[in-house]
Amino acid sequence: MRQTLRGTWLILGAMLATAWASPAGAAGPPTVQPRAETAALYDDEAGGNANADDPAIWRNSADPDRSLVIATAKEGGLRVYDLAAREVQSLPAPAPPGEDDAPGRYNNVDLVLGTRLAGTRADLAVVSDRGNDRLRIYRVDGNRPGAPLTDVTDPAARPIFNTTQDEINDQHTAYGLATWTDTGSGRSYALVSRRSRTELALLELTPAPGGTVGYRTVRTLTLPSAFPLPDGSTWTPCGEPDELPQIEGMVVDPANGTLYAGQEDVGIWRLRADLTGGPVLMDKVREFGVPGTYDEETEECTPGADPGFGGDRLAADVEGLTILDEPGGDGYLLASGQGDNTFVAYDREVSEHNAYEASFRITAASATLDGSEVCDGAAVLNAPLGKRYPKGLLVVQDGQETPADGDRESTGFKYVDLRDVKDVLND
Repeated sequence: MRQTLRGTWLILGAMLATAWASPAGAAGPPTVQPRAETAALYDDEAGGNANADDPAIWRNSADPDRSLVIATAKEGGLRVYDLAAREVQSLPAPAPPGEDDAPGRYNNVDLVLGTRLAGTRADLAVVSDRGNDRLRIYRVDGNRPGAPLTDVTDPAARPIFNTTQDEINDQHTAYGLATWTDTGSGRSYALVSRRSRTELALLELTPAPGGTVGYRTVRTLTLPSAFPLPDGSTWTPCGEPDELPQIEGMVVDPANGTLYAGQEDVGIWRLRADLTGGPVLMDKVREFGVPGTYDEETEECTPGADPGFGGDRLAADVEGLTILDEPGGDGYLLASGQGDNTFVAYDREVSEHNAYEASFRITAASATLDGSEVCDGAAVLNAPLGKRYPKGLLVVQDGQETPADGDRESTGFKYVDLRDVKDVLND
C-alpha cells in the first residue's frame, strides 16, 4: 500500500462505508474476534525496522499441532510463529550490497508444497524481496522445531524487473506475490507484481546446483493504469507523479488456475495464472472514478466529488487476498478493504463478477487483544490444525497494533478460528 494515499483513502473509505452500512438504520457487517495475536513489531531503529505485512500458514501433516505461520516483516525479514502465536524463528532480510544501496525488504510470502528438491519432496516458502528485486526461497522442515526454515535461494538469482543496482535503488521492484503449481505439468511458479507499476511477471521456479532453487521469467503482463468511465472521461487514480496504481494482494485458486490480483486503488482483477488471455475487473473499489489532486508539499491526494462509478463493497486499498478452499470447488475468495477495515467474501465459482457473499470485520476480543485494522495481508487454511484450530485458521495482518507504544508504528498478526468465520459466511 502506498503510504501517501493511506490517510486519504481511509477518510474517503470511511465516509463511503458509512453511507453503505447504515441506510434505514441498518447495522454494519457482522464481527468475529481473534483467538491470539503475535507480539508487536516496531518499524523503527529500536524495533529492527520490522513491519508486519503478509502471512502464510504451513500445515505439519505429521503433527498438525506443530503447524506454523510464516510471515514477512519487511526490513525485519521473516518471522515464524507457532499456533499459539509465539515466535519460533526470526530470519533477517539481506544486508544492502553497498553503503548507499537499499537493504532487503520482505513484502509477501506464499507456499509451494511437495516440490522435488535435491531428490526429495520439499515444501518451500517463497518471498518477494522488494529491497533487492528478487525472490528469496526457504525450505520448510517440521523436524527442526527451533529453526524450521532454511534459505535455499540460488546465489545466482537475478533481479526480476531491473538490470542495475541503481534501478533497484529506485524501488520499482518485486512487490506482491502468489505461488501456483500447474497440475498438468507439475511445474511451480511465482507470480510477482511490481511496486508503483502495473506489471505482473510469471516466474518458473527451477532447481539449481547444491539443492538450491532459482527462477526464470516465463512472461509478463501489464494491467491498465487508466480507465474509461461511463460519462466518456478517463480516470487515473491519484498518486505521486512517478507512481502508477500498483498491485499487491494476489492469490491463485489451485482448483482452476485462476489468479486474483488486487490493484489497490482500483479493484480485483481475475485472469489466468499463466498470464494468457484477457483480464477481467471482477469488482471495483467504492472510490473507483473519484478524481484526486496530489499535493507535493503534504504528499497526499485530496479527493474530489464522487461521480458514483465505484463498486458497492470494497473500500480502497484492496489487499490481503486469500482463498477459503472447500470441497467440491465450493468456497470463497476473501479480500481486505483497508478503507473500512472490512473483509469481503466472494463466491469462488467463476462468473462474470464472482458473486458477493458476505462481509465481516475482525474486532477486539478483550482490552488486550484488539482486532485488525488497515489489514495488508491474510492467509486462510481450511484444514485441521491440532487442538487449537481443529477446523482451520485465518491469519490476518493488523496495521494498527494496540495498545500503542507512544509514536512507534506498531503492527502484528491476528489468529482467527475458522469456525467463527464460517459461521458468519454461512449465515
